[in-house]
Amino acid sequence: MQTRIIVVEDHPMFRAALCQLIHSQPDMVVVAQTGVASDVLGLVHLHAPHLVCMDIGLQSMSGTDLTRLLTTALPHIKVLALSTHSDQLHVLDMLGAGARGYVTKGEDSEEFFRAIRSVMLGNTYLCPDVANMLALNLVHKQGVSKPQTMLSARERQVLKLVTQGQKSGLIGQQLQIAEATVEVHRRNIMRKLNLHSVAELTRYVVSNEWSCTT
Repeated sequence: MQTRIIVVEDHPMFRAALCQLIHSQPDMVVVAQTGVASDVLGLVHLHAPHLVCMDIGLQSMSGTDLTRLLTTALPHIKVLALSTHSDQLHVLDMLGAGARGYVTKGEDSEEFFRAIRSVMLGNTYLCPDVANMLALNLVHKQGVSKPQTMLSARERQVLKLVTQGQKSGLIGQQLQIAEATVEVHRRNIMRKLNLHSVAELTRYVVSNEWSCTT
């Protein structure tokens, strides 16, 4: 089954290029496109997409506000944020509004496709540019207790890969440990942080600004 996508981007040339890029994939199809925020809800009702690629820098309404409106009215619709910004404020705003992924426009096409497929699998996905930014921020923050001390170095490695949308099997390959061991680490991380899903883990890392690096 093809992933039905609506592209919301107010720069015509970039929107056209993005649509062409999506159409190059056999498992994806653009069912509608627009640069006007007020058109989006109507297009979603008309075309029943699985996913909306949302530019956060729209002129008529912020992509964050539009995402919040869309996910409140139609919580089954998945939103992937597209932005020139990789700072924490924009990322936090979009995740808080209900976006399931965040990709900067400087990433290559394969990263964009990876984000779409990961979000469609039910993951919360942050592109490496954003994930790395978040991982670096906490070390410069003062006056806040550091929850990373609750986790082992290996658990921090696993958590970083989990919040990038990677599955346990792939994480095990990268870290050269058994998939079952990755699952144990995931359970321990969730128990220690009292969280219950990948989305909660991602939001926790973002909102607490702490590093998942060793």
